[in-house]
Amino acid sequence: MAELTWKPAGRAGISRARPQTRLRASLAVLVLLVLGAVFVPMLLGGQAVSYEQIRLAPGLAHPFGTDSNGRDLFVQSMAGLRVSLLVAAFSALVSTVLGSLVGVVAGGIGGWADRLLMRLVDTVNSVPHLLLGVVIVALYRGSLVAVICSIALTHWTTVARVVRSEVLSLRQRPHVEAAIAGGSSRTRVLRRHLLPAIVPQAALSAVLLVPHAVWHETALSFLGLGLPPHLASIGNILGDGRDAVLLGAWWIVLFPSGLLVATTLAVSGLAATWRDRIVPRRRSELSL
Repeated sequence: MAELTWKPAGRAGISRARPQTRLRASLAVLVLLVLGAVFVPMLLGGQAVSYEQIRLAPGLAHPFGTDSNGRDLFVQSMAGLRVSLLVAAFSALVSTVLGSLVGVVAGGIGGWADRLLMRLVDTVNSVPHLLLGVVIVALYRGSLVAVICSIALTHWTTVARVVRSEVLSLRQRPHVEAAIAGGSSRTRVLRRHLLPAIVPQAALSAVLLVPHAVWHETALSFLGLGLPPHLASIGNILGDGRDAVLLGAWWIVLFPSGLLVATTLAVSGLAATWRDRIVPRRRSELSL
């Protein structure tokens, strides 16, 4: 009778389990943050300024403490996270659409169009993104549309390069070459074969841009050039907490920053799992 022996799971099994754990953890954190950002400000509403409760330390009544105006920091942070996520989502969407159009035209048409558009991409990339964003929002200070445009117009170049590379790769596929050899026009090839194939990659680029856009908006608002001061956002909260830290109110910076980091890690974890499914690694790479 053969003996039953226990054998540890191979490294391939561990590699398959890790993405699932990362996906579940990232999804759980992101869902909690989004639900809190949506419902906490809605249920608790706006808060009046209370000078009797200025800079109270975290406790049972105020888990995150209070800010320099006596408002509950937990509610303010959730309201700020909601605004920051909305701005980042719209910015990532506009940036992805613009970058995808440029990448499809450059990779699909090629020739002079490719060279011209890629030189435009190099020109935009030669200017620091934050500096260019500051210039844009300084022209329309306090405008929500200006903040969205400043983020979108400085981050579409990465999407354009990714989409262009994907289109160039797709053009070498047998079915695309067969369509071209069969007499299909460039417009038909783009519409029927190239555009549907780049949608997953473009969507992944949009997801990856969201945390970057959140940090960009936070930096602009922290410098006083982003969203209006009366509109709650993570950047405005951190900007208001700069002087409070010197007075010992560390929680005004710690908890909003923690929400920002948690959101970034959650979205990055989802995007990494999605990327692994779109572009699966080779078996030899999994065994390393």
